Amino acid sequence: MKNKKKGTELSFPASLLNPIKMFLEGELIKLKRQKKSLKKSDPFSNPERTTENSFEEDLDEQIGHFDSEIKVNFVNKQIVQLRKSLTRLKIGKYGICESCGKMIDTDRLAIKLDATTCVKCTKENEK
Repeated sequence: MKNKKKGTELSFPASLLNPIKMFLEGELIKLKRQKKSLKKSDPFSNPERTTENSFEEDLDEQIGHFDSEIKVNFVNKQIVQLRKSLTRLKIGKYGICESCGKMIDTDRLAIKLDATTCVKCTKENEK
């Protein structure tokens, strides 16, 4: 990947990017399976579900549904992040912060391969 930004040329060798791409694609497949499993475990998706429950059963069902929804939303966010990283890899912008345009620290990328922002911009976005 070659990208000119602010007078510097950034480059990652294909020998480094290909394993990252394969890892991210594998993680995406795992997350999709996890999402499908979570949706199946939602009590509201049970075809034998009855609406005439006791208060306790209804409460358990509501809590189970809420728990499933929260987990599915979390997995959806992870899927979006992985897709963003794969897209940035495809267009030659992997490792470049999408907010400030500077190179993301390689230590950060080593820990979080799907990072699309540098630590500074991530902290600013969390405020």
